[in-house]
Amino acid sequence: MRKIQNLSLFGTIFSFIVIGLGAWTRLVDAGLGCPDWPGCYGFVVFPTSELDIALAEERFPQFPYDINKAIPEVVHRYFAASLGLVAIILSFLSLKQHGDTRIKFWCFGLLFFICCQGLFGYLTVSLKLLPIIVTGHLFGGFITAALFFFIFLKAGDFDFINSFHIQKLKYLALGCLIILLVQIFLGAWTSTNYASLACPDFPTCQGSFSPEMDFKNGFRLDQEVGPNYLYGSLDNASRVAINYSHRLTALLLTLCFIILISRLWFTAAAPLASTLGVVLLTQISLGIMNVVYFLPLYIAIAHNLVAALLLLTTLTINYLAWKK
Repeated sequence: MRKIQNLSLFGTIFSFIVIGLGAWTRLVDAGLGCPDWPGCYGFVVFPTSELDIALAEERFPQFPYDINKAIPEVVHRYFAASLGLVAIILSFLSLKQHGDTRIKFWCFGLLFFICCQGLFGYLTVSLKLLPIIVTGHLFGGFITAALFFFIFLKAGDFDFINSFHIQKLKYLALGCLIILLVQIFLGAWTSTNYASLACPDFPTCQGSFSPEMDFKNGFRLDQEVGPNYLYGSLDNASRVAINYSHRLTALLLTLCFIILISRLWFTAAAPLASTLGVVLLTQISLGIMNVVYFLPLYIAIAHNLVAALLLLTTLTINYLAWKK
């Protein structure tokens, strides 16, 4: 179990790197930096010589080659593939464990999920950034990190958890986790539809607390991408509806977390309450800075990474609360 625990922890940390690289790829509009998959313009890595670049543009004349977009895409792909290798090794190690079949189930489930992530990566390119596919791919990155971390928790011999009398908070913790997952999905949908700056002011949106919004078109799953969906095609009212929904859910989530933190504070799990409070405050601050400073690259990447950290913290609380 020790090897599984260590490798799953490594996988969790490595997942953060992949999430960060995915955010970087998305934020620099490099989702189609390589218009084919798994190669890049027909090459194993991005072309660099003048001859190779000319050949690349000949192969894909509708996608002018831009090395500044090809690099993030290729780096993200290879790091994501390496994460799959970690999952394969983890599954192999789980076969040697004769005691707990649940570990095998979660390890092979993780491997299957990462294979699905690879399929979504292919579909992201082949379907030209179809919003629901891209959103699912981004959301899947967070679930991958959560699965690695859950295996780490399951494989660990955490005797101290018996002192955490927080079982009575399990439904509250579960509710917070569900709302957080919805919020992460909305964040991915916001990014996918290029709606991150649809509300360029805070706390108002477009100078109002009730701006013009089109929820019907903003949350259509059958959007047409045209030649591709780079930079999006929704009108302003639709993007505002997406952004505003993300903000409202953030407010609801904050209120729920405050209740959970206040309840945890009076249990032996008070250190978890402090951790959750710090991570939550950091995430709120990063979200506000994204608006005030018009989505700086590194702040936006940090916003994704802290969202993943918030997910793992909430998952830990749920694990302790539901553990029998």
